Amino acid sequence: MAANWQDRPLRMSVEEYLASEPLSEVKREYLNGTVVAMAGASERHGLICFAGTMLLGPLARKARCQLFIADMKVCVQTQQGTTFYYPDLLLSCDPQDRESPYYRRSPCLIVEVTSPSTERIDRREKFYAYAQVPGLREYLIVGSESPEVELWRRPRGEAGLAWQECARPGADGLLRLDCLDAAVDCTGFYADVPELAAAAASAFAAEKSTSA
Repeated sequence: MAANWQDRPLRMSVEEYLASEPLSEVKREYLNGTVVAMAGASERHGLICFAGTMLLGPLARKARCQLFIADMKVCVQTQQGTTFYYPDLLLSCDPQDRESPYYRRSPCLIVEVTSPSTERIDRREKFYAYAQVPGLREYLIVGSESPEVELWRRPRGEAGLAWQECARPGADGLLRLDCLDAAVDCTGFYADVPELAAAAASAFAAEKSTSA
């Protein structure tokens, strides 16, 4: 995710936000009544997101799911109110979740690519917020400063159910995604970032060795 807090954020209703967002020149997220403008992402962030699309796209098509990159919102309902985030990648597999062309309520998988300015949000704020999304079974966090991939699972995808399991790529770089019923080679996320691509395989092998 790439975000930036405005000095003077706007306040509006959900209806006003959804009506105005398609007309906005700047992409904005909605946080319980507050509209927050998003900053542009870095080159590395964009390359990792695109590689993720290339990696997961064919599997999504085979599974008859929809994969979106950066432009599809996820709606999060909590006791505090309603939030709309723009995940870096969103996988929607529920054919009943098509009420809007601009957001999904029950994706199966969300991917966030971290950056120094957003890692805290991705690992804390969104980590807990996404647990409130019904149907969301997997949350994948991909590092952009170093080759780190972390998958959080909750098999039933029940709204409010805490994440139950954390998985990382094996020594071969493979990580199973239940939503796609497939194992993906996580070194592929870094295919277009030379300074990280070479380090990815050895990093995953070291992680496996340490956990063993």
